[in-house]
Amino acid sequence: MKTLTTQPNLVEQVRDAILEEIASGAFAPGDRIIQEQIAQALGVSRQPVQQALALLRNQGVLQDAPGRGLLVAPLDPSHVQHMYDIRAAIEGLAARRAAELGAERAAKAGPALIEAGRKAVAAGSVAKMIAADMKFHEFIYGLSGNPLISPALETHLTYTQRVMGEVLIRDEKPRDIWDQHEAILKAVAKGDGDRAEALVRAHLMQAAGFMVARLRGKDLEPTT
Repeated sequence: MKTLTTQPNLVEQVRDAILEEIASGAFAPGDRIIQEQIAQALGVSRQPVQQALALLRNQGVLQDAPGRGLLVAPLDPSHVQHMYDIRAAIEGLAARRAAELGAERAAKAGPALIEAGRKAVAAGSVAKMIAADMKFHEFIYGLSGNPLISPALETHLTYTQRVMGEVLIRDEKPRDIWDQHEAILKAVAKGDGDRAEALVRAHLMQAAGFMVARLRGKDLEPTT
């Protein structure tokens, strides 16, 4: 982990740093999270770490350890399916509204996100692949003009990063979903709300099927 500088959103930075470590496999399901070690590694005080850990616990990434403390929660395939069901419904709306309100901005700014995503896949970096995926979906939320969409999905996106990391680090050749993202972007840029919504829903349901199948097909339970 790299040392973080103190900023107003330090707790969010700490949360993101811990989540990245979990998603990249540095912390496995069942691993105990030691607050003091995290604080030392990030070069921050214990207070922002404590707050960040509480956020991750509330978002289902961590759970109470026997006795005291926290550990990395195992992934529940049923919960993953439910989460993607929610994402498909809300993000379908977001894509439709993005096509109606943000077509021009999608055409101008979207291609750079697609390129960045493909570069992340080519590089084989789990952290970069997850970050690129999150940026694309958050871009669509922003285009929707609905300020309630992003906060409504915050917890689900956090859990999604956890799921993606768990699956990606076990795949010798990660799936390239950027053709799907590009098709979504093109529909939004053309102002085709029906197609944009349908493509997003199909994309997320396919992702759900893939993630759930991989989770059920491999032993991802805690080892401790």
